[in-house]
Amino acid sequence: QVQLVESGGGSVQAGGSLKLSCVVSGYPYSRFCMSWIRQTPGKGREGVALITTDGSTRYADSVKGRFTISLDNAKNTMYLQMNSLKSEDTAMYYCAADFSDFLDLDYALEQPFKSFTYWGQGTQVTVSS
Repeated sequence: QVQLVESGGGSVQAGGSLKLSCVVSGYPYSRFCMSWIRQTPGKGREGVALITTDGSTRYADSVKGRFTISLDNAKNTMYLQMNSLKSEDTAMYYCAADFSDFLDLDYALEQPFKSFTYWGQGTQVTVSS
């Protein structure tokens, strides 16, 4: 059974930093793509960043230069380092995963709910101005 567990969310002031983690277990493939997606009541769902086991990455324009996604293959853990946080980064952040050979990475970032099979429960990030 595949499980994804996020951690690291919390409350921070604008300009601050947070680092999210997502541990995946039970995944049957050695190659995969993992992504961070955020959701807010006002803006809906947005793919934030994704990374594959061969190191390919994609970022949403809204976070380029501020967020960094990384993957520790040995620990099956994905990270999202978030710097220079803004109030508009406030959201529930979810991690997701799937087998990367069948994914168009640009499409997967734009349409994560159509692309990823496995999802975590989410971790809340709140940025106060």
